[in-house]
Amino acid sequence: MTLQEVNKIAQQGEGLKVEFKKKAAFPDKIVKEIIAMANTEGGCLLIGVDDDGTVSGQRFIEEEVFVMQKAIKDLIKPQLLYEVEIIKLNPKKGVAVFSIPKSSERPHYILEDNRKRAFVRVADRSIQASKEMWEILRKGKQSKDMVFTYGDKETILMKALAEHGKVTLREFQRLAKLPRFLASKTLVRLVLANVIQISPQEKEDLYLSKES
Repeated sequence: MTLQEVNKIAQQGEGLKVEFKKKAAFPDKIVKEIIAMANTEGGCLLIGVDDDGTVSGQRFIEEEVFVMQKAIKDLIKPQLLYEVEIIKLNPKKGVAVFSIPKSSERPHYILEDNRKRAFVRVADRSIQASKEMWEILRKGKQSKDMVFTYGDKETILMKALAEHGKVTLREFQRLAKLPRFLASKTLVRLVLANVIQISPQEKEDLYLSKES
């Protein structure tokens, strides 16, 4: 990658596939951004770029790269494949570009308080994946046609989506009078079957009709 290409990415700003960091401070937090990209559509992390997109570079950029490579190796499970390039601005300063592909090993996660936490990318933010999103990531890797029966609970869901445009797990559970695990299983199955879509959120995921 050239400095011209780095500048072009920086000018476009942060988004689904792009994250800027001035330096590799708090690498345990930065790995969450990397996980989110690997679990979603891939992307690139630029170190040495300000939040406003200024390519200011970072002194001792090799050390920043070393810190991040160690964090990726030690914290991310399963092991994540990525590429890293250093682009020099001048003899003292440089920018590091971590290229993260959409991973075939997803969901990637970290262990926090002995709990597995996965993350997904939504616009320019990385948010923790819900139990349902985790299942969709895990099962969505296998490209096979999902077969499901269209019964009462599916009819109730599609009616709710037609009326309101979106529904949460809790709302669907209440409308269909289902135990939580069955409501969850139904929504996951319909997302995997490409009948509805999921919009991950900080608090409660939203489920939308495919036309939305």
